[in-house]
Amino acid sequence: MRAFEARNAHFDALVNTPDLRWLGQNTNHAQSHPAVREAMERCIRDEGFHVYAPPAGFEALRAGIVADFGLEGQSALVSDGAVASLYHVCHTLLAPGDEFVTTDPTWNWPMAFARSVGATVRQIPIYGPEHGYRLDPARLEAAMGPRTKVVYLVDPNNPLGTACTAEEIAAIVEIVRKAGAYLIHDCTYRHFAHAHHLAAKLDPERTLTIYSFSKWLGLAGLRVGAVIAHPDMAERLAAAPPNNLGSSILAQRAAMAGLAIKDEWFPAVLAEQRGNQTLIKEACDRIPGLVMPVYPSNGNFVVLETGGLGISPEALVAAYQERRIMIRQGSYHTPNFGDRFVKVSVSVPRAWVEEFVDLLPAMIERARGMNADVKLF
Repeated sequence: MRAFEARNAHFDALVNTPDLRWLGQNTNHAQSHPAVREAMERCIRDEGFHVYAPPAGFEALRAGIVADFGLEGQSALVSDGAVASLYHVCHTLLAPGDEFVTTDPTWNWPMAFARSVGATVRQIPIYGPEHGYRLDPARLEAAMGPRTKVVYLVDPNNPLGTACTAEEIAAIVEIVRKAGAYLIHDCTYRHFAHAHHLAAKLDPERTLTIYSFSKWLGLAGLRVGAVIAHPDMAERLAAAPPNNLGSSILAQRAAMAGLAIKDEWFPAVLAEQRGNQTLIKEACDRIPGLVMPVYPSNGNFVVLETGGLGISPEALVAAYQERRIMIRQGSYHTPNFGDRFVKVSVSVPRAWVEEFVDLLPAMIERARGMNADVKLF
């Protein structure tokens, strides 16, 4: 079977598994606000899906996205999920011979987008206590070269959950500016952070900010996100978008309704996911050899290191899979450090996390007998 066929079959099986507990994709499974559901239902009742949406998104949604991040004067282009914005930005800014610099681990797909246009990818390792699981700006500066065109920063980092300090962001912005490069600041997990600092406030002209509705609002299956950029850059991006007929009207209606009720609804989601982190941390601390290297996490997920248990991440994933609980092996994120950890997503019902925690000792023992022959996508 071709690799892409195997990948698709894997995700098809997940989506079609009844009662699967989704603790591996960072998706938000909190019950949606009635206003969000009503916005979608109204769109369907009124058959508002017969027409194309505006090419850059509804004006009200574009304005709401910019306001949510406090980036007045910038321009938002709505896309089919944040990943479509990343595809568009990489294909617009990069050319053969350019260099794309990011961390290891990072979100993998932008690296694929960079390579697809002939750019070279350079990764800076940040995994491990020697790096504090974060990007030191001095190491970024050392990695920059004359061909560096784009620096891609996932902040908070997926899968680690670390977030840049204000001082780090200021240093990174200055390094990118001096190099004449562009900074893609992927803020997919900003809403979950304990503190977060936007690079675009320091360099609005060369920073492109990525916005997602999949995580904080839980609209992953609807595919709606955005890139926020200086109006001159937005004009450049708007010249040849991957979808010039507008993103899903249904998704945009849901997103607008979500922004309207965000202050009312999201604090409870945030509190629950942070409480879920604590449940897992307490369970981890009771098991010698199991380590949570980043706590609290600034994302809606945590990393658990399995090396001290003598089991592979794949084995633990497979053990939980037997119980219809999905967690993610580290190799999904990084081939260099993937043998060290699993990732567990926590913006889910507390009962799912309680089940994960209750099963943890038994799943570790089950994994010990599975190390040799586990095959995962």
